[in-house]
Amino acid sequence: MRELRIRVLAGVFVVAGVLSWAGARLWNSVGTLPSVPLAAPVVLALIAVVLLATALSLRARLRAQRERRPGAKGVDPLMAARAVVFGQASALVAALVSGMYGGTGVFLLESLDIPARRDQAVYAGFSVLAGIGVVAAALFLERVCKLPEDDEDDGGPGAAPAA
Repeated sequence: MRELRIRVLAGVFVVAGVLSWAGARLWNSVGTLPSVPLAAPVVLALIAVVLLATALSLRARLRAQRERRPGAKGVDPLMAARAVVFGQASALVAALVSGMYGGTGVFLLESLDIPARRDQAVYAGFSVLAGIGVVAAALFLERVCKLPEDDEDDGGPGAAPAA
């Protein structure tokens, strides 16, 4: 499984932001701009909390397993892989959605004197912050589930037999 790359996430964010800003300008010239839903930052924040809780739970279980604590509950490798895939997918979607709301928010900065547009800009800003939280939690989850590197081939315990 490949690691998330910050450059890819930043690229998705920037491209989505530019396209959203251009789309908002076009849509505003034709008619009324669609609103930024209040639920957008809430949903993104909930996803970030779920990812963070999963990462903290897995980290505690892995630490207990490594320290060989009595009664330590192990981590199923398939469950850890599913958690990482969920985190990676969430990070990519959050980068896209945050970019879209970021572009719309930048467009809305031109008309902060209108109360409705100001509220929409605030919702868009909170959506971007919550999206960054999702990306951070996903990267943390990925780091928690990363297998330790085996730099030495000294034939110690757990080393693969030479063929």
